[in-house]
Amino acid sequence: MKIPALVAALLITFAHPVAFAAEADAEILYLLEFVENSGCDFERNGTVHDSADAADHLRLKYRRGGKYASNADQFIDRLASESSWTGKKYTVTCDGTQQLSGEWLHQALDDYRQRETP
Repeated sequence: MKIPALVAALLITFAHPVAFAAEADAEILYLLEFVENSGCDFERNGTVHDSADAADHLRLKYRRGGKYASNADQFIDRLASESSWTGKKYTVTCDGTQQLSGEWLHQALDDYRQRETP
């Protein structure tokens, strides 16, 4: 009877990080699609970009720096909120209202999590 308990413990131990990673990936992919489909303008280092360009840039940053973001909150805080070159904060303008991209993305993530929680 000790073998099944050991197997169960191993499954729980090793399956949890996989499930966590899958959830983090789903949230980050949601955020990238959210940015791309937003129709908002993004300012990065003084240059305004449309939502498709902004999403492409964030995908590039995630591909290159994903090791610094093991979850969606870290993705926002470490990759999607400011320039890694200049440290200047990114902004987003939607319907004439400008805000920091980090705040905007955290709100989008909170909304997503509320919809996905049973």
